[in-house]
Amino acid sequence: MTLFLLVENATWSDMWAMTGIGFGTVFTILILLVLILGVFNLVAKGSKKTATAKPALPKAAPAIAAKSNADDDDLAAVATALYLFYQEVHDEESFVLTIHHHEHNAWRPEHY
Repeated sequence: MTLFLLVENATWSDMWAMTGIGFGTVFTILILLVLILGVFNLVAKGSKKTATAKPALPKAAPAIAAKSNADDDDLAAVATALYLFYQEVHDEESFVLTIHHHEHNAWRPEHY
């Protein structure tokens, strides 16, 4: 009864004002979160650059420095995948879907 009287006595301008305040609060908080996460992203990128500084290499080995172990691993994985694809060495799929029905089902009314 009290809620009905509260709504009955409220004007449309009050209702729109409350709606605007609610939406404004939510969007303001979302914008603040986006800005805070952006600052964290900049801080993380800045600390990553300073933390991963490469040591100075001797001038005699520039060709060795250009090639990394990760590149070799990636190339080996791609070469293996291509070899297996062209050799057709993969699992044979039957394309048959098997559904097992269980007799007990708690959602059926006959089990109550």
